[in-house]
Amino acid sequence: MSADKKYTDSAIEIKTLYTEADLPGDPGKPGEFPFTRGIQPDGYRSKHWTMRQYAGFSTAEESNLRYHYLISQGVTGLSVAFDLPTQIGYDSDHPMAEGEVGKVGVAIDSLEDMEALFSGISLERVSTSMTINATGFILLALYVALAKKQGADLGRINGTIQNDILKEYAARGTYIYPPQPSMRIITDIFEWCSVNLPKWNTISISGYHMREAGCTAVQEIAFTLANGKAYVKAALEKGLDPDVFGKRLSFFFNAHNNLFEEAAKFRAARKMWAQIMKEFGATDQKAMMLRFHAQTGGSTLTARQPLNNIVRVSMQSLAAVLGGTQSLHTNGYDEALNLPTEEAAAIALRTQQIIAFESGAADTVDPLAGSYFVESLTAALEEEAWQLIRQIDELGGSIAAIEQGFIQQEIAQSAYTYQQKVEEGEKIIVGVNRFTHEESNRAPGFKIDDAVRQLQTEKLVALRSRRDKEACNQALQQIIESVQQQQNLMPAVINAVECYCTLGEISDALRTVLGEYHPSV
Repeated sequence: MSADKKYTDSAIEIKTLYTEADLPGDPGKPGEFPFTRGIQPDGYRSKHWTMRQYAGFSTAEESNLRYHYLISQGVTGLSVAFDLPTQIGYDSDHPMAEGEVGKVGVAIDSLEDMEALFSGISLERVSTSMTINATGFILLALYVALAKKQGADLGRINGTIQNDILKEYAARGTYIYPPQPSMRIITDIFEWCSVNLPKWNTISISGYHMREAGCTAVQEIAFTLANGKAYVKAALEKGLDPDVFGKRLSFFFNAHNNLFEEAAKFRAARKMWAQIMKEFGATDQKAMMLRFHAQTGGSTLTARQPLNNIVRVSMQSLAAVLGGTQSLHTNGYDEALNLPTEEAAAIALRTQQIIAFESGAADTVDPLAGSYFVESLTAALEEEAWQLIRQIDELGGSIAAIEQGFIQQEIAQSAYTYQQKVEEGEKIIVGVNRFTHEESNRAPGFKIDDAVRQLQTEKLVALRSRRDKEACNQALQQIIESVQQQQNLMPAVINAVECYCTLGEISDALRTVLGEYHPSV
């Protein structure tokens, strides 16, 4: 690339000057198909985005204290992080869990842990997002079982499970079962929730983790929407109505550093998804709306000069708001070093509140609309993303593209190219490869004690000694039979968690009939 030229992070050339001649056409009105300018006609004037903080660590009891603190500080939605054993279907006392219990999220082994996690919190009054995929159906069952114990009206329960297994194969790695059985579980969730949990977002189709793995903004749009197409096809093959399940599909995007490219990315993705759903036969406009949660870029946080991350998070949050997000999580400035401290979490939340109440960014709908630069950039991102989606379609769709390693290779190449630019100084990272100085102190640490595993093990021993063993065995057998008889899994899994079967036991029961996925290199 020529040194005298400027490019976005997706290698889209930026001209020195944009004029009316660069406008691609009328972007339409907010609240109207294809929703380029947003899904609400009045933007944030009647309601701000849901302000979430991603939290979960150690035991359920410890995380519960953080949740109460966040709620007291003005959080309007909880976002639960789970530890790795929970994510990949192992109880805390399993050998594979050693060294990981409670480390990157909260350990949840049973309904008892779920009860402790939300102690003193009414599930009818809080929106909960759970970042969980391979075991998402079990965590949803636990949440439903807890709501029933609270006497809640399931028709009023709202929230989201990520439940996006395709990006796990492509970028993140917390999968258990092979792709086809995993897709069957996901469509079972679509089907069950449409009847029993109508306000629940049954999937959060995620570009976030692929962006964290190194893909560009163009690739984030294309890979996310291509995965979305795969889920819609699977639901249609199950006989589900796109005007019903389409309303409960949601998305999860990254908010990176390039302010204008990121805002344009959200606008382009919204327009493209509306067109995709229309082609799939949706006629209800709400089923064509791309509703999304955004999180600021974890991979952009630097361990050097960590206070600079407050500025990065502010800029990324503004991009998400200018792009019309429905929900936002802001990272703590210290997360390149450790789990966020209470102080860092508070600053991250205050960042959202300052943007909402002081910046003026929320006062009018899609304030960047009509900008020669932003409209041109929106169109360029859309065009390049469509080209990539067409490549994936030619390979047979997302599942085939993942099985062939296409998406993984594209992400790996982009990550390598980006890092090469950083190493060579072409890409400037303030405080890392430019404007550095010797640091006298670092951010305060927040580490999880390895004793958490022993605490969880003791709770599991006590639980197994007092529960009805025969009822548990029957419940686990019922799960296996549901798979074999092609029945919807959710009723059997809910019954199992209500019998206090553990997450690991339920995962293992399914391993016996579905097998485990081992990717070819």
